[in-house]
Amino acid sequence: MQASKNDVWVGLFVLLGAAALVFLALQSANLLSLSFEPTYKVTARFDNIGGLKPKAAVKSAGVVVGRVEAISFDDKTFQATVHMALEKRYAFPKDSSLKILTSGLLGDQYIGIEAGADEANLAEGDRITATQSAVVLENLIGQFLYSKAEEGGSAAVPAP
Repeated sequence: MQASKNDVWVGLFVLLGAAALVFLALQSANLLSLSFEPTYKVTARFDNIGGLKPKAAVKSAGVVVGRVEAISFDDKTFQATVHMALEKRYAFPKDSSLKILTSGLLGDQYIGIEAGADEANLAEGDRITATQSAVVLENLIGQFLYSKAEEGGSAAVPAP
């Protein structure tokens, strides 16, 4: 009888440990966000979202103030529409701007909010128009190489 009682406790402890590991894995992969704060939804359009994904953080001054809910493509403007849920306790002016930023050199991408100066605040269903697209590393390298090739090519041409 004593051995089966110990087996139940050990099994319960193993299940609790496995549940904790699954929870940590989902949290670290940004697939689980436990927030019970009320939110309001806003949208923004970007020319290029890079590697931004749903559930990505929306941050202001390094503090997570919301999450990306969905990303869709508008085939009329050929832009990506990003749907975000911001926590109601954070009020941002209507003229706030958004940037797609990267955490670290090659880390996950998130949206950064820079607060504006308008007296009216964002509300449910508003669209933020001041956006800056993601910086794509491949494009930067291509521009750098192209500018270096131009410098090298113009220096090789003799003056008449």
